Amino acid sequence: MKTYSRQQLALRNGQDKPEVWVAYQGIIYDVSLSRLWKNGKHYEHWAGQDLTNELQEAPHTANVFLKFEAVGKLEK
Repeated sequence: MKTYSRQQLALRNGQDKPEVWVAYQGIIYDVSLSRLWKNGKHYEHWAGQDLTNELQEAPHTANVFLKFEAVGKLEK
């Protein structure tokens, strides 16, 4: 699996590039096809970021990421 930097992830925000990606626990997921991530925004969250810490406040569990394709790893 390809490794991406935080800067590369940040470009996949649905605005700078057409891809809409988010990271969780070091894995980057493509959420482009989700209607809940239209234009790179999901409630108060923006795409192109690591959402690991934000998941604690979400109304769903990490199992939500099972719906999406893992496209890479986030560089440490």
